[in-house]
Amino acid sequence: MPDNLIFRLPPTFETVEEERRHRKERLAAALRIFGRFGFEEGVAGHITARDPELSDHFWVNPCGMSFKHVRVSDLILVNHEGKVVEGRYHVNEAAFAIHSQVHQARPGVVAAAHSHSVHGRALSALGQIIEPITQDSCAFYQDNALFDDYTGVVTDLEEGKRIAAALGGNKAVVLRNHGLLTVGDTVDAAAWWFITMERSAQVQLLAKAAGQVVPIEPDNAALTHQQIGNDLVGWINYQPLHDQIVREQPDLFE
Repeated sequence: MPDNLIFRLPPTFETVEEERRHRKERLAAALRIFGRFGFEEGVAGHITARDPELSDHFWVNPCGMSFKHVRVSDLILVNHEGKVVEGRYHVNEAAFAIHSQVHQARPGVVAAAHSHSVHGRALSALGQIIEPITQDSCAFYQDNALFDDYTGVVTDLEEGKRIAAALGGNKAVVLRNHGLLTVGDTVDAAAWWFITMERSAQVQLLAKAAGQVVPIEPDNAALTHQQIGNDLVGWINYQPLHDQIVREQPDLFE
């Protein structure tokens, strides 16, 4: 057996500047991937990455710019008051109202992703969460919740606090009549959880429309969650998508 096989793990950094640059690059790439997957709906949708030095600040995509066009240089830095302290664009009001409260409630969360994806919205309209009906959906077994309310576009910090409370210690929450939100200890993990949650929602909707669903037995669902439901596995699963977008769209680093 060769002793030089490659198996990538999340990188470590010697300086805050290196880590900041890395998070911004991963954020821009994740936004491009969301654009490719059609997760945009006008100006709705956002991914945030906590700044590694200013922990109550986060980087986010600029309001009004297509996910498909975001570059590292376009990202904006928002403080705890919702003010843009670095960058040339406005922040989406809903992005601040939701993400600021999620980041505040979960200090270990580096990134959060929310968008109005098609199947996520369909699932949310039913008031359902992801159920353990496939191996992949077991990543969310007892690890996704329902925010069982809808009061309009989220522009109030109190509404953001309620969403954060519904998320609790889970990796994901379904926002009823709205969409999905996921979190992770890296941008990669948060983005992967959103992507696979959207796909799991699609499978769940298709399966229930086709007939009687056979759920995975709770002990096996729990075991599978242990195997595939942690942020490191999320990070690993995301790497092929990241590699692809970087190779095809290197301008995102500008």
